[in-house]
Amino acid sequence: MLGRRVIVEAFLRWIETAKTGDRARAANALGRAYLQSEMSGEERAAAEMAMTFLLDDPSPRVRLALAEAIAWSPDAPRSLILSLAADQPEVACHAVTCSPLLSDADLVDLAARGNGATRMLIAARGHVTRPVSAALAEVGDEDEVLCLLENDGAAISSQSLKRIAERLGDCCDIRNLLLDRSDLPADARQLLTQHVSNALVGLPLAQAAIGLQRLQRISREATEAAIVSIAGDIAPREIPDLVEHLRLNGRLTPSLLMHALCVGRLDFFAAAIVDLTECSERRVRSILATGRMHAVRALYESAGLSRDISVIFVEATLLWREAVRKAPGSVLGTVGGRLLEKFRDHSGAHGAVGELLDMVEKLHVAEQRQSARVYAALAAA
Repeated sequence: MLGRRVIVEAFLRWIETAKTGDRARAANALGRAYLQSEMSGEERAAAEMAMTFLLDDPSPRVRLALAEAIAWSPDAPRSLILSLAADQPEVACHAVTCSPLLSDADLVDLAARGNGATRMLIAARGHVTRPVSAALAEVGDEDEVLCLLENDGAAISSQSLKRIAERLGDCCDIRNLLLDRSDLPADARQLLTQHVSNALVGLPLAQAAIGLQRLQRISREATEAAIVSIAGDIAPREIPDLVEHLRLNGRLTPSLLMHALCVGRLDFFAAAIVDLTECSERRVRSILATGRMHAVRALYESAGLSRDISVIFVEATLLWREAVRKAPGSVLGTVGGRLLEKFRDHSGAHGAVGELLDMVEKLHVAEQRQSARVYAALAAA
């Protein structure tokens, strides 16, 4: 005990008068010796005490030299690593990015208490666990989240990806990185399409050229088309989450449901009706597939559709059944065109009925144009 005290006291006396460069070299040498040299228990305790004293050195150069020597090692004193990780960024960088001693709880605490530079260092670690990624998704700014998304060693849960989309989806770079991910959940993908739509509506140039009201309609139609496209690309197990997300955000509109029904997104459409009616999936699918007209209409009205538009949905359902039996590959053209013929007398109608039929007509026109392109391509081949 006496020997350890003598060593520490001698070191402290020397530190008081040594120049910054000498102190930095001594700190680095002391750290390397602690990890690499054979020491007795007393010598190791003395070295740790001396390194602890160096944490209060007024020069960041000295503290950095110590961090460079010990931050990478699992055998470094944990108390020193915690202190160095909480230091100013140029000192903390080695401990935060390299130390294996920092637990998830440590990193989450640093993310919450630290500044942007500290969070950037955490996001750049070779391996970032899901809990740490979740903390960064919750409090990180654009640059820090960009760093996280660009880090191949970061494990990010679907919930964190959605949270990033909610908080920072209006950032183009973040949006692009999210959309490039195969593990991005459908509800987060839909949020990003909404961010794009909102950005378009907010452009003064677009408002001046098109007019705000028309721009909002175009934006709404584009968003619905994107949702229907997403619904066709995702795994069946993801559909209920997407439907619930859309309902909670007021996106399960009659227009969207009719769009999905006409283009054959039947799993999505059925899941939406299940969610809106709270009926069992088995019962909903049975009614949609084989139920009588009055049962189908009652189902749709229990989902919140008004009587004037529920009849259009009933007719679309019956036409869809027939189209599937006769021509499974052309549901859109068959359902859309025949639905318009059926409600020809309603052309020019206003309100919800008019908007719904107008949307169906646009779908029908788009399908006709696509069919013409395919025919032309085959003819030219």
